[in-house]
Amino acid sequence: MDKRQVIYYSDELNDEFSVAKITPKVIDESWVYCHDSLWKRFTHVFWYRVVATPIAKFYTKWSFRHKTVGKEKLKPFKKQGFFLYGNHTQDIADAVLPSLITFPRTVYTIVHPNNVSMPYLGRITPSLGALPLPDDRAAYRHFLEAVERRVKENHVIMIYPEAHIWPYYTKIRPFADGSFLYPIKYGTPAFCFTNTYQKRRFSKKPKIVTYVDGPFFPDDTLSQREQKRDLRDRVHAAMTARAALSDCETIRYIKKDKEETDG
Repeated sequence: MDKRQVIYYSDELNDEFSVAKITPKVIDESWVYCHDSLWKRFTHVFWYRVVATPIAKFYTKWSFRHKTVGKEKLKPFKKQGFFLYGNHTQDIADAVLPSLITFPRTVYTIVHPNNVSMPYLGRITPSLGALPLPDDRAAYRHFLEAVERRVKENHVIMIYPEAHIWPYYTKIRPFADGSFLYPIKYGTPAFCFTNTYQKRRFSKKPKIVTYVDGPFFPDDTLSQREQKRDLRDRVHAAMTARAALSDCETIRYIKKDKEETDG
């Protein structure tokens, strides 16, 4: 558990408070997002289903007494791909919770290159569904081809729009609307989940209760720019309402004074 009690921040959009220090790989045109060999398909099933899923279930139950509320909202869409958005407040738990929330669906997660750059584990995360953000135009083309393919295969694409980890944060930070182009582009619904932190009777460590909301459909009466903003605003409002259900604060976040930041 993170032992920090207070964290001072200055920029809600860009500050990062993960304790991991990783030098990211460059994701260029040579990065392969989709593998079709029998061996790679086997390693995906092995790492995702045989290894990661049982460990994820044990870890989240043992460490956070995790509970999901509203999972039934996903059932009518079990035969089509969709995009899932969530708040980013854990390192390990955020990597595994989407697969538990959507089980038995396969989740592919859009991630920072850090997630495929870790020693040893970075070699496995692509098999677990990591889609690292590209660093150049050529790689971006391959990235979009991979997203489109996974959606057409009726998988779930996970996005953390806050982008940066704020451990145990109990509110929803402002986030940009860029990632909300995907549901518009591919004609899919969007869902969101909100991890809330709630008191446990016999432990100082909070439990995580996850609330699922949606579906949210793009409003095709609007322009594309307006659709992105509208979809983002509706998802943000739903997550903000759910975040208010947190009833304990493990780490206190305090915004620095402007004078202190400038200095």
